[in-house]
Amino acid sequence: MKTMKKVMMICGLLCGMVMLANAQGFGGRMGGSPEERVKRQTEQLVEKLKLNAEQTTKVTEIFKEQVAAQSKMREEFQGGNQGAAREKMTKLTTDAENKINALLTDAQKKEYKVLLEEQKASREKMMRERGGQGGGGPRQRN
Repeated sequence: MKTMKKVMMICGLLCGMVMLANAQGFGGRMGGSPEERVKRQTEQLVEKLKLNAEQTTKVTEIFKEQVAAQSKMREEFQGGNQGAAREKMTKLTTDAENKINALLTDAQKKEYKVLLEEQKASREKMMRERGGQGGGGPRQRN
C-alpha cells in the first residue's frame, strides 16, 4: 500500500511539473523557433489575406530575413542599449511590413492594414496587463 501511495505521489508531481512547464511557454519568448515563427506568421497572412502561391513564397522570404536580422540584433544588443535596440527592431518590422504591403492587391492591403491594427492593439493590451502585474502598485498590508 505504501508503494502505491509513493507511485501516485510521483505521478501527481510529474503531471504538475508538465502542466507548469506548458504554462511557462517552453517555446521561447516569441513562441517557438525562428522557423516556427516564420511559418506561423506566413500561415496567418495566407489565411487572412488569401495570398496566392507567389505572394506566399515572397512573404516567407521577407519573414525569414526579418527573423534572421532580429536574432542577429538581439545578440549584438545583449545587455546593451535597449532604446537603440527597440528602435532598430521597430525599423526592421516597418521595413518588412512595407515590403509585404508592396506585394498585395488593393483589397489585400486594406485587410492587411486592419490586421496590423489588431495586432498593435493586442500588443498594447498585453503590455498594459504586464505592467499591472509588475508589482509597482500599492501594497496591501496584513
